[in-house]
Amino acid sequence: MSRLNDILENKVMPVAGRVAGQRHLQALRDGIILTMPLIIVGSLFLILGFLPIPGYEEFMARTFGDAWLTKLMYPVGATFDIMALIAAFGIAYRLAEKYNVDALSAGAISVAAFLLATPYQVPFTPEGATEAVLVGGAIPSALMGSKGLFVAMLIAMISTEIYRFIIQKNIIIRMPDGVPPAVAKSFVALIPGFIVIALIWVLRLIVENTSFESLHNIVGEVLGKPLGVLGGSLIGTLVAVFLIQLLWSCGLHGASIVGGVMGPIWLSSMDENRVAFQAGDSLPNIFTQQFIDIFIYVGGSGATLALVLAMLLRSRSQQMKQLGRLAFGPGLFNINEPVTFGMPIVMNPLMIVPFVLTPMVMVITTYIAMSTGLVARPAGIAVPWTMPPIIGGYLATGGKLSGALLQLVNFVIAFGIYYPFFRIWDKQKYSEEQGAIEITSAKKLQA
Repeated sequence: MSRLNDILENKVMPVAGRVAGQRHLQALRDGIILTMPLIIVGSLFLILGFLPIPGYEEFMARTFGDAWLTKLMYPVGATFDIMALIAAFGIAYRLAEKYNVDALSAGAISVAAFLLATPYQVPFTPEGATEAVLVGGAIPSALMGSKGLFVAMLIAMISTEIYRFIIQKNIIIRMPDGVPPAVAKSFVALIPGFIVIALIWVLRLIVENTSFESLHNIVGEVLGKPLGVLGGSLIGTLVAVFLIQLLWSCGLHGASIVGGVMGPIWLSSMDENRVAFQAGDSLPNIFTQQFIDIFIYVGGSGATLALVLAMLLRSRSQQMKQLGRLAFGPGLFNINEPVTFGMPIVMNPLMIVPFVLTPMVMVITTYIAMSTGLVARPAGIAVPWTMPPIIGGYLATGGKLSGALLQLVNFVIAFGIYYPFFRIWDKQKYSEEQGAIEITSAKKLQA
């Protein structure tokens, strides 16, 4: 066990610490988080449109007309379909903050560059028609959503790097001291903004003359497909979950660090499922953000709600009983820091074993259940990670009871894995408490 601690302290933690402090990963994570409130709001309307209640569709049609569902989906499109646009601004804004340059200007330049890189839809004339059915220059909503997410991420980081480099080299237009700060900042951003826009424009002109036709197609082929295969495979997901747990074992926020890389992949898969769910088609993806948040991390990273229940029901140690009482409330909302740092699990070789093993086993069982059709796949509804168990599984699968039952099964699996290790730890703590009582009693007798 001491050897494991040595490896974690001397090998894993230094590397993990450097990764956790990497400004581009932090900006990527924080920028994409900016999209989450909108996506959750859109998901609420998505749930309202597809409530699994007998007679619901007929009732809504009688009350609001036959087009009720189309109208109810307006907010869904207005939130999900601008995911990449918001990310382009958010990532650039957060990265500029890391460099201590004007974040608002960096975000605005990033959005303009992203729109410039996006090919507009052109009018076309269907066979037998005499007029084009689409006005030229329409921004394609599909590329403003999850399909354009990887391009938005890259352009946000590239444009901000160019922006901060030029600012830090002092290649800017300075205004006199009496000019209002907002006006002065806009002139400071003039030269870097021109260079960013000119660069993306030239790249677009070059790519349009190739077989790729657009920057979106290049990024999709070179970056999007390989990462999609990684994030959409059982092996890739197991590796991601293992790294999350390993980082948490060192006291680092594994979900945030690994989520900076895997989050966009799982988010795109979630939106693909959302589109299929709205259309009534079969859901293409199993591994989405909700697969991880709702079905694997029941009680937080490591699925520790089962461990908390073991503390409440089976502890002999007063320390463990008290910790179970304190951790149960947060654990219901998938917040497990009281257990992770209070037990502790961090740097605890005994408890690290089930902490890493449990979610990996649950990934396999959940994948088997969904791939065989025993359980419905995540429906593309952005259920918040703080949603309590049972409710979360029900909502994430679009109102399917099988989702709630799967969470119960995973909870039982987690309990079974954690329990033997917990008993050893609880016995150790109980012995320490009894020893302390005996020492205190002996001192009282001597006095």
